[in-house]
Amino acid sequence: MDKKRRALLQAGMIAGGTGAFALGYADPVNKAVKGLLNGTSGVPTNDAIAGNALQPEFMMSPDGELTMAEHQVVSPVQCFGCWTQCGLRARVDTRTNRILRIAGNPYHPLSNPRAPAQETPVREVFTQLAGEAGLEHRSTACARGAALGEQLQSPYRLTRILKRAGKRGEGKWQSIGFEQLLQEVVEGGNLFGEGHVDGLRAIRDLDTPVDADNPEFGPRANQLLVTNAGDEGRDSFLKRFVFNSFGTRNFGHHGSYCGFGFRAGSGALFNDLNKFAHGKPDWDHARFVLCIGTSPAQAGNPFKRQGRQLAEARSEGGLDYVVVAPTLPNSISRQNEERGRWVPIKPATDDALALALIRWLMENDGINQTYLAQPGSAAQAAAGEPSHSNATHLVIQAPHPEAGRLLTAADLGIGDADTQLVVNAESDELMPHTSARPAALWVNRVVQIQGVPVQVKSSLQCLKESAFGKSLTDYSQDCGVPVPIIEGLGRELKRHGRQAVVDTHGGMMSGNAFYTAFAVLTLNTLLGNINARGGLAPGAGGVSSVEKGPRYDLVNFDGKIAPKGLFLSRNRFAYENSSEYKRKLAAGESPYPARAPWFSFSSPLLTEHLAAAFAGYPYRLKAWISHMTNPLYGIGGAQKFLGEQLKDPAKLPLFIAIDGFINETTALADYIVPDTLAYESWGFTKPWGGVPQKTTTARWPVVTPATPALPNGDHLGMEAFIINLAKQMELPGFGDNAITDSQGRRHGLHRSSDFYLRAAANLAFAGQPVPDASADDLMLTNAARLMPLISDTLAPDERRKAGFILSRGGRFAPFEQGWEGAMMKNRVTDTLCIWNPTIGSTIHSMTGEKLPGCATQFGPRFADGSPMREHYPEREWPLLVTSYKSHLMSSSSIGAERLRMIHPENPISINRRDAERAGIQHGQPVRLITPGGQVEGIALVRDGIVQGAVAIEHGYGHTELGARPHRVDGTPMAANPRLGAGVNLNDLGLMDPTRKDVANVWLDWTSGAAVRQGLPARIEAV
Repeated sequence: MDKKRRALLQAGMIAGGTGAFALGYADPVNKAVKGLLNGTSGVPTNDAIAGNALQPEFMMSPDGELTMAEHQVVSPVQCFGCWTQCGLRARVDTRTNRILRIAGNPYHPLSNPRAPAQETPVREVFTQLAGEAGLEHRSTACARGAALGEQLQSPYRLTRILKRAGKRGEGKWQSIGFEQLLQEVVEGGNLFGEGHVDGLRAIRDLDTPVDADNPEFGPRANQLLVTNAGDEGRDSFLKRFVFNSFGTRNFGHHGSYCGFGFRAGSGALFNDLNKFAHGKPDWDHARFVLCIGTSPAQAGNPFKRQGRQLAEARSEGGLDYVVVAPTLPNSISRQNEERGRWVPIKPATDDALALALIRWLMENDGINQTYLAQPGSAAQAAAGEPSHSNATHLVIQAPHPEAGRLLTAADLGIGDADTQLVVNAESDELMPHTSARPAALWVNRVVQIQGVPVQVKSSLQCLKESAFGKSLTDYSQDCGVPVPIIEGLGRELKRHGRQAVVDTHGGMMSGNAFYTAFAVLTLNTLLGNINARGGLAPGAGGVSSVEKGPRYDLVNFDGKIAPKGLFLSRNRFAYENSSEYKRKLAAGESPYPARAPWFSFSSPLLTEHLAAAFAGYPYRLKAWISHMTNPLYGIGGAQKFLGEQLKDPAKLPLFIAIDGFINETTALADYIVPDTLAYESWGFTKPWGGVPQKTTTARWPVVTPATPALPNGDHLGMEAFIINLAKQMELPGFGDNAITDSQGRRHGLHRSSDFYLRAAANLAFAGQPVPDASADDLMLTNAARLMPLISDTLAPDERRKAGFILSRGGRFAPFEQGWEGAMMKNRVTDTLCIWNPTIGSTIHSMTGEKLPGCATQFGPRFADGSPMREHYPEREWPLLVTSYKSHLMSSSSIGAERLRMIHPENPISINRRDAERAGIQHGQPVRLITPGGQVEGIALVRDGIVQGAVAIEHGYGHTELGARPHRVDGTPMAANPRLGAGVNLNDLGLMDPTRKDVANVWLDWTSGAAVRQGLPARIEAV
């Protein structure tokens, strides 16, 4: 785009932005002016310049000595403002038990990319933050992280146990005691005057099949579903109960709907369909980054770290980058237009762009053929390559019944089934992939398997045929990106080679999410950049496992059981192995389609759990324990479809929520157990990706929890509820003698600290043990406050080392350990997949067709494989709705007043030309309609959005979290309807019209991931 054109667009956006400011920010501005005159709370300011600002967290004496502010400490904490989960530091007023301010933890690589060595004394590190020199060492929090501390004292927070006093969703509650809660949820009974409800004791039947006609479904204990928001540091504790103590198969989290399409596609590339590994750009050394479906400093993970790295890289002149998205992202502006570019694209068409780039690179000598020719680790080592792929491995073709898998030595009777065959690049003869020699890239030949001729092709040949199925012009028409731009992006990728990276994340949430993510990420393999310095870097992960470490075994215990049976979401199990399939074959019927999709390569799917339970396919639920989960807000169409059914206790008899707030989902619960919040709780996390140094974050209660104290000194929350629930049911793994140390001694698990302090000891002693914390370290961070509890729990030689972990907020490898010469220190060792044989051998349960094992353009589809536009043609639904992440607001932060005052609501963005056609003026109320619902909002007419798209910023449009009043014991809770301002794109989600028997919302047709991008729509003025 030329500069004159860009300036014109910028002028339009500035004009539009002024209107939006006047429209949506009048109330905050008015409050700000009043605050300048009268103080932010109507109290006169203390100082004309500083106002009512806090005193500094530290003071430096003239001789350079650091002094703490009186009655204050600075404690390391972990943020939960988004899923980056940065390490932060909290200023705590020890007199009032309040957090005064949040900043970054200087030891933590998510907050300080060049963090000091963890052995550096706390006083020295805090001193480095002072003065002008502190700019180099500064460690910051983003706006969300800085504001969320106020949630501890939020008027909308829950601190009492609630039992519903009316119908589900009516907002009427009564407060009850802990003993009553445990008695009722364990034993059941006529709890609400609506008939008998089975308690958890009756549900935990490990012997009786849930369905005798389908024994693969497992026992009746599987009729308990447990969910959480994701691993914010407490997953290992909760899973101990779910899988190995209670014994249910069914556990789900937000990752199984929010970004699962990306993770599944990444898992296919990394040959990891278990943990779904992924990578991120090595921002410190990359020279060109192409972001598709993510925007650094606005979305993706790690959100804040990427923003800082991006700013440094482009300001130093070493990085160029492009963001491909339907809307102009925050990471692109006139201030960095020489380095950053925006490429507009039609929503949900990223697969077309990715296949176009694959074709261009192949046609223009842009793929790294030397890298791709190495068939295994031996050849990789001999060639000095950073990783290797299966580009040369041979794929069996149809009509062979096992088409889609790789050809092995066993097939030809010359070796075992673990040895794949390739073609020697020099001799043109077959050879094992373990050979330390290059193999041929482009293979299409016939081999004899048991005397039968079978066609085989190399993985790269399969990918080429997929990409060459359309011309660049065809792909350009599909995605809206002009051919010259596609060619220009290809040239940049080719020019930078291994220091070019293609990044993606949550923008993959389309009706073809899996194959889109697979296609986008395959570009990195073609460039040969995975594991390379400046390329796509796998995250280094945690320093070590905290669950089963050198001091305590927090995984195994007497009476531990393994869950059995089929996941409720029909995942990790082939439909062809089901009793349903076998019965159809025996009856002479076609086994396809199944009653509903089976997702054999996916993780447990919260997108499918509830719909499956309500339909009884494969079986029904009797109880749900939800920890901080909010699928009704987060899944497109769930509020209308799943929410209405959840209101009926006959569909799900017992619903227990554990949360600090009432959200859209927990508002329908039978019981709500108040939970501790991030700065009051324990937890251990590792970065999801993007950090090349091994990192484990340690979280501990830096303030006393606001939830009720229990007789043993613990505070009510998730852990206390689970511990006491398990003890009441006499389940294994909790109570006396539940934890074994390295000497074989037994210890009880009665309090949350019994588990997490021993996890801290494991972390401290992993590998080379950490030093002891000094008394000064403990005093400055207030970890000294925990020393009596630590002394009561840990062995003498563990106490100060656990204190070291807590005073630093975790354990962190040195900065320099991120790289090793021209490669990343932490590297993927598995064979990367150009063709994934697991995917290529999978038969789609609805179509009966085998899935392709490589990147393929399908476009948005429904469960039966039919294109979305066959059902909702463009003439009736001319627009496509897309979402984008806010850099201020998350899905649960609307109650943070400081954030809301900055950005109180979200408009509906529409391109200027689309607005003119619809007769819509900037700032005008509009109605956006999809086949699944409609919302009303304010139009933001702009040029920073591609034609044909409508965009909604995620995080608004709440109906709960304080947006509507609830009554407890007849008294109304605090509420503010302004918290419901704006619109939630997921209210527009639509049902899959092809799922007639087991109905559900629109999901990615292969992986089951939620669909948020590319919803068909029309818009009208109100």
